[in-house]
Amino acid sequence: MDGAHDLGGQPGFGPVDRNQTEHFPCPWEARVFSITLACGMLGKWNLDQARSAREGMDPDHYLDSTYYEHWLHGLEALLLARHLVTEEELAGGVADTAHAFSPVDIRRIREILSTGGPTQMQAARPAGYRIRDRVMMGTRHPAHHTRLPGYIRGKVGEIIAHHGAHIFPDIHARSGEKVPEHLYTIEFNGSELWGDPPVERGLRVCVDVFEPYINGCA
Repeated sequence: MDGAHDLGGQPGFGPVDRNQTEHFPCPWEARVFSITLACGMLGKWNLDQARSAREGMDPDHYLDSTYYEHWLHGLEALLLARHLVTEEELAGGVADTAHAFSPVDIRRIREILSTGGPTQMQAARPAGYRIRDRVMMGTRHPAHHTRLPGYIRGKVGEIIAHHGAHIFPDIHARSGEKVPEHLYTIEFNGSELWGDPPVERGLRVCVDVFEPYINGCA
């Protein structure tokens, strides 16, 4: 969906602050990260549904809060939607009733985190494009979760890599269904994205793009 979360390539926000050297500058951030992973291991939602839940945050609140506040909002929304907690329990910080959860054995945590969550699948059909094809991005503005950045919509780039088929996040976030779609890396000229003169001469931007996001060869 379009919203405050899609800030990539947007003007007016200044340069990216690269001064942060710690993963969790505040102790509570590490706690939110850990709780989010632990709850995710209950198997009640997938990664794309978690991202979609964060995107549902009020835009003003989103822009005025930090990264892990976004994570906390999304986690609370998912716990409520799956009836794993109540509003009263969240507000009070105490469970009103006993919940029958089946947590992952702590001895398996490192193994699970090290293997990650592979998304590659057997392709349902041949790839529609080839390396070195010049393609135009679609211009749709879906009301649901999508991994198509706003700043490349309607722009022309060149396919420089094909990564096989992977779980298509737009459908995965809505229904949980794992639908394979071909995934490409597309290279864009900075001048194509932001006009002339480019912000940085010779700038080229590479974006991983699913086939349904492509509008056809340019």
